[in-house]
Amino acid sequence: MAGQYSKSVEGAGIVAVDILFLASLIIHARVLTLAIPANGEKMNKKILVILGHPDTNSFCASLADAYIEGAKSGGADVRDLKLSELTFDPILWHGYDTVQALEPDLLKAQELIQWSDHIVFVYPNWWGAMPALMKGFFDRVFLPGFAFRYRENSPFWDKLLSGRTAHLVVTMDTPPWYYRWVFRRPGHHEMKRSILGFCGIKVIKISEFAPMKGSSQQQREEWVAGVKALGLKA
Repeated sequence: MAGQYSKSVEGAGIVAVDILFLASLIIHARVLTLAIPANGEKMNKKILVILGHPDTNSFCASLADAYIEGAKSGGADVRDLKLSELTFDPILWHGYDTVQALEPDLLKAQELIQWSDHIVFVYPNWWGAMPALMKGFFDRVFLPGFAFRYRENSPFWDKLLSGRTAHLVVTMDTPPWYYRWVFRRPGHHEMKRSILGFCGIKVIKISEFAPMKGSSQQQREEWVAGVKALGLKA
């Protein structure tokens, strides 16, 4: 009887494992089905690359170009914005008290942000955080009703840009270890939590290139090649 009971338990265990295995296959197949459009074509990732450096001839610009080249080689659909080439007032003069009409370039920027699946921000850290031009871009573009919405009679809010991811490509003169352990990464926290996370965009990677001061031409070429590889894998 004990032997028969043992065999019964063993058999039941095998059946249970088989059922779980089949269930996992069904779930996996379901995920694959959802990921592939009805026409059978693979959906290309829609990537928006935003250059936050005011100088389009900067090393940041070279990194942005490298990422774009890599992402296109990988089959992604890529658009880009160079903030210094946009025509807009970077000052939000009255906060949210009055409506400050958006310039055509900022309306286009909002369209590209909504179009994108993944946003890559390429910029330098100046005084521990992004340049003023880039901060002004966020002030003017990431507005209530577009990036977030306050809830009435509530301390909470709706994140209107959810479903998107972001990658921060950041240059610095400060050594990364010093920026992390002494300065506590204020610029990264501002981008990841206070701005993008607040609006629902999930930062999935932060790539630091530092220290820029004293870096050799060979080192910079290696950094550019590394960013191109990151774009290829995006």
